[in-house]
Amino acid sequence: MKRLLAYLLAMIMLLSMGAGAFATNAQPDVQTAAESEEEEAAVIEPDPELVRTLGYNAARAIAYGVNPDDIVYYDHVTVGNTTPMRGDFFTELWTNSTSDMDIRMLLHGYNLVRWDGSDGAFRADPVVVTGMIGTENTETENRTYTMVLADDLYYSDGTQINAWDYAFSFLLRLSPAIQEIGGAISNGSAILGADAYSRGETDVLEGVRVTGNDQIEITLNGDYLPYFFEIGLLGCNPYPISVLAPGCEVRDDGEGVYLTGPFDAALLESTLNGASGYRINPSVVSGPYRLVSFDGTTAELERNDYFKGNADLELPLIEKLTYTLADNDDMEAKLVSGEFDILNKVTKAEVITAGMGEIAGGEIAMSNYPRSGLAYVVFCCEKDTVSSEAVRQAITWCMDRDAVMRDYTGNFGLRVDSYFGVGQWMYSLVNGTAAPPVDPPEDENDAEAVAEYEAALEAWAELSLDGLNSYTAVTEEEAEELAAAREAAAAEAAAEGRTIPQRPAIITDALAEAIRLLEADGWTLNDSGIREKDGVVLDLTMLVPAGNTIAESFEANWIPKLAEAGIKLTMKTVAPNEISATAYADGDREADMFFMATNFDIMFDPATTFEVGGERSVTRQSDAELYELAVAMRETEPGEVLEYVQKWIAFEEKFNEALPMIPIYSNVYFDFYTSLMHDYDIASDTTWAEAILGAVKAEIPEYEVEEEAEEEEFELEDGEEIIIDG
Repeated sequence: MKRLLAYLLAMIMLLSMGAGAFATNAQPDVQTAAESEEEEAAVIEPDPELVRTLGYNAARAIAYGVNPDDIVYYDHVTVGNTTPMRGDFFTELWTNSTSDMDIRMLLHGYNLVRWDGSDGAFRADPVVVTGMIGTENTETENRTYTMVLADDLYYSDGTQINAWDYAFSFLLRLSPAIQEIGGAISNGSAILGADAYSRGETDVLEGVRVTGNDQIEITLNGDYLPYFFEIGLLGCNPYPISVLAPGCEVRDDGEGVYLTGPFDAALLESTLNGASGYRINPSVVSGPYRLVSFDGTTAELERNDYFKGNADLELPLIEKLTYTLADNDDMEAKLVSGEFDILNKVTKAEVITAGMGEIAGGEIAMSNYPRSGLAYVVFCCEKDTVSSEAVRQAITWCMDRDAVMRDYTGNFGLRVDSYFGVGQWMYSLVNGTAAPPVDPPEDENDAEAVAEYEAALEAWAELSLDGLNSYTAVTEEEAEELAAAREAAAAEAAAEGRTIPQRPAIITDALAEAIRLLEADGWTLNDSGIREKDGVVLDLTMLVPAGNTIAESFEANWIPKLAEAGIKLTMKTVAPNEISATAYADGDREADMFFMATNFDIMFDPATTFEVGGERSVTRQSDAELYELAVAMRETEPGEVLEYVQKWIAFEEKFNEALPMIPIYSNVYFDFYTSLMHDYDIASDTTWAEAILGAVKAEIPEYEVEEEAEEEEFELEDGEEIIIDG
């Protein structure tokens, strides 16, 4: 696995280097030679205010003498993505399509907290929170965070945002009325008193207090702690009560916040749901853009001039955005013709190759970044057909996942054997592609500190995903090599007094292993050649999204082997939105399986996804151990990274055994965009909705950076010497 990842990352690095060179050709105003550490150059720092209002590249050009009037700006950018929007533009409480997530990020801003990638932790957002103090009750272990808010936050209609708006957001998102109209509450138990409030046992949310227009207190329930991403639990965007709950008011009499007025499910049904409801048409927002229209396929957005900037002080510099569905068959041609300015999250190998071919012309640029998610097949585990772990394992053995991955991603993907993405930080640490967060001792002569340091490094070095079953057969030769390697590793461990964890069996015939599992579980062939047990026949249906060519790969690399094993699988092509609707539908679901993909939140907490009987569980799996391992992972003290990753491995190993989903591949995302796009740093921001802030589409004239004259190196000839006079 490490070798494969190293190959993938080497490919990323190679392509990134290429993208950098291409970007320089496409945007000649950036003189990379002048920035090289190996060459002395006259460096002029651009005006910070111009960077904020015009973008870095334009500000730098002006600093080097370009006339601002000679820079031509474009006020509109069109972004294409192959993932359709469902139109859930309010919260993730209903569905969570990645495209909807991007639109939500543009519409709703001023979250109380933000992810600090440099430190790998959540922090209070300094644009929103001017001060924060945390205290702990030693008896209850409850932790209270008091936040002082900035006084210059406004909605898109000019209404000021204050502490009462955040209190309303907590009351709204945790309300039993949300559940009555189809929403699902997540992480509600973290806030003190939220469970009782969500169950309708009280109207008061004890864990949220408003002590002034600019001050809010949030108390986390000690029973829910520790939580690895603790500060992330304070996350909250403001929502306008005047729009979502007209006639209602938030109050605090000293025991917590509560709502007065006609607040109930009927009110929220009228303001949230429906074609004009806030879920699909959020009219008053707090983010960098506001929604102008959405027709089911295309979202039109305009700049929110009241937005004061994100944590990096970046502003929305492009006046209008169009976000729409792109088709793999023609989106590269539409980028070249100018119909698209940005193609986001390109994954199909043919499109990537075609896009890279266009870069040499200088009009197209490219960035790539590893995906923090994966593609998978979901089992509807409540179905008798796939409720058995042995059946799910047998079905997985029948799929040539390497071939499926190659068919869709080419050389830009990696087969994954559990519930993770190659862009997740945990995966990078375990595979050794990221350095473990262990600081060397300040004093290298301190024997005790050196020993602790070496022990910590050894603990990280022992982490491995080798315990995962690949569900992929190997050749006889590979089996011999693998067996020999395991024997050598076991001997080395024994000599050092260590124990090697049990490794999966080495399998050279995938079909035979699938049949063995089915027969051991009691599934026999009927007269039609299909396996059945206790009247349940393995005649399965799987939903696949229309227009996705992965169905063709399934036909070639999976269904024939299933048939040989005695399993009939019929693929039903449906609209992508129908798959999401089925995944989260109440009651009996029509399919046994469906193909999906996801990108993980920074706050990786699979407990909400795999909770037994949980409303957010698309698999409806009943494996209590899998859920408990997910809970154990989140119940790690903040900062205990090694412990968290160790628990993450335990969860991944159990997932790999239980298989409520078939993990197929994770991959490298590519963004292709016109060379007129400047400061679009998608590789650092990971989502286009973040990268678009501070970016501009503009024609910037070329400029030169004058290099300082290098001093000649003085060398003595043979026999010469330096004589100092006086």
